[in-house]
Amino acid sequence: MRKWMKIAIRNILRNKRRSFVTLLAIGVGFSAISLFRGYVSNTYSGLRESAIRGEGLGHLTVYKAGWLEKGKLDPERYMFSKAEVEKITKLVTEENEVILATPQIQVAGIVSNGTTSTIFIAQGVVPRDDKTIKGAWAAFRPIIGEGLHEQKTYGVEIAQDLAKYLNLKPGKDGVVMATTLSGQMNAMDIQVAGVYDSGSDATNDKYMRFTFDFAQSLFDTKMAERIVVLLEDWGKTEKMRALLLTKLTKAGIACEIKTWNELSLFYSKVRGMFDMIFLFLFSIILVIVVMSTVNTMGMAVLERTREIGTLRALGLKRRGTSLLFAMEGGLLGLFGSFIGVVLHISVWAIIRALSPTYTPPGASTPVPLIVNLVPQTMFVLMLFLIFLSLLAAIIPARRAAKQNVVDALGHV
Repeated sequence: MRKWMKIAIRNILRNKRRSFVTLLAIGVGFSAISLFRGYVSNTYSGLRESAIRGEGLGHLTVYKAGWLEKGKLDPERYMFSKAEVEKITKLVTEENEVILATPQIQVAGIVSNGTTSTIFIAQGVVPRDDKTIKGAWAAFRPIIGEGLHEQKTYGVEIAQDLAKYLNLKPGKDGVVMATTLSGQMNAMDIQVAGVYDSGSDATNDKYMRFTFDFAQSLFDTKMAERIVVLLEDWGKTEKMRALLLTKLTKAGIACEIKTWNELSLFYSKVRGMFDMIFLFLFSIILVIVVMSTVNTMGMAVLERTREIGTLRALGLKRRGTSLLFAMEGGLLGLFGSFIGVVLHISVWAIIRALSPTYTPPGASTPVPLIVNLVPQTMFVLMLFLIFLSLLAAIIPARRAAKQNVVDALGHV
């Protein structure tokens, strides 16, 4: 095998220019795929944390059975009572994987500064639990002001574009109005406790955050719309959903549990878009690698026709001829992948040193351009390109093996 390997390497080095172009094509293709995959990996990670922490979705959200389908039409019927909230919280937090379970309410209505009014969408959250959910993410979206606090139930947080439109700053007063569960219009005084950036142009002029008690008072209820569950590890989301759903059902609680990625439409759509782009890019690179390898090996077969005839005359079987060319193709894939790894690490180091930023569509602030190093992806990609190059070399290799010995020896 070592002799075959040496022969294959020497044959590759015969025409250095052609081999170099092929290796460069494979290397650039490798680095393009791996760099994009590294960028996508970081993007998915950021979107996941944005959904779980930034949007406050947690890992799992427990709804009363039927809420998602009919809850908006008859909210009181499909909300959890105070006793049910306490029971669910107790059952859920018994699991070691669960950090917390906290009730929430979503409110929509009108907010006014006394002279100007506009619509709003708000989350009613338990302040201490919300801080736990936000965790380190809070550093990326700092709040101007003191923020929500249990001791100041009328204090609210308001998105910065909405605050700018209403000219509301921390410490200023306003009024919010919403329809109670019984259908009556309710109005309550508020004081701006903080201004924050929601991270999206689409929500920065609409979002607010209330304390859970304030949201209940605005709705004139003691009920909760949902219970958000935060886990130790996002990778166990599906496992814990099945476990908690079984546990709650056995306890007589009719509910449905949604995961963070099911509730975050932005994450699902962006992931679908990037998966399609990756497939498109991968298909292009696939064609380039195959055509480059086939062209290089085809030229090699044409130039070495008499050599092939000599080897066959000396006793080399067709299988051996095919194996030799297939090995050359595999080595082209291997060496090209090594070049790709070097290019990937070089570009990764440059991006890390320069720390460029960009503003994605729909985002309100620039984000850093980060490319992750994903060794597993690079290893799998290397194996795939080696195998692909080997297969691409089989086409001209079979043609070489089928040549008539006498005709090959007389080829000019």
